[in-house]
Amino acid sequence: MLEFKSYTSGSSGNLNTLSDGETYIMLDCGLPWGNVQKALSFKASQFSGICLTHQHDDHSAGIFSAMKAGQDIYLLPETKKALSLSGHRIHEIELLRQFRIGNFLIKAFPVKHDVPNCGFLFANSKEERAVYITDTPYCSYRFCSLHIIAIGVNYSIEILEENVSNGSVDRQLKRRVIQTHMSLETLKSFLAANDLSKLEQIWLLHGSSSNLDKEEAKRQVQEATGVPVYVA
Repeated sequence: MLEFKSYTSGSSGNLNTLSDGETYIMLDCGLPWGNVQKALSFKASQFSGICLTHQHDDHSAGIFSAMKAGQDIYLLPETKKALSLSGHRIHEIELLRQFRIGNFLIKAFPVKHDVPNCGFLFANSKEERAVYITDTPYCSYRFCSLHIIAIGVNYSIEILEENVSNGSVDRQLKRRVIQTHMSLETLKSFLAANDLSKLEQIWLLHGSSSNLDKEEAKRQVQEATGVPVYVA
């Protein structure tokens, strides 16, 4: 059975994991390695690799130390270049071409951001499937038979507009948020366009503390899909 966990999510750092009880994978590593070790109860050695979405520090801060600790890193060539990474622990991945880590067949797919970025689709031999998407305003891909959706939802349009009106968010920041992160409204449209027949849980990641009411987002998504929703 697939198990997704989010240890921390947001601009201060992102650390998530996916396992099927045999193969353990980190999804981003945006904390100092000592903090990663503590979060994982000093069991990082059981992980078979790290799937890195993009170069931003809140997703990649622990990568250098992770390599030194023996972790294999799977990432886009552009991300490798931006972070000046090299060595036998670095594995370049090709968009829309499958690669394997342990029990998982994995496919990276492009998503929009202000730097090269990708989401990951995971499938194991039991035909259990999960998708991980973060730091993008939308996803143009559609998926079938997903068991877990872990996806970044940063803001609500209504709350963001209200914050612009009262001056707590300036228009330049608003523009960047809209261009680089997903809204609750877009997320609900994405979910409605996908096959949710096998869906068991949704994880809402990377929510803004000021531009999103996380409990309301949880309520709306759960009401729209009828499956358990967790907020990181």
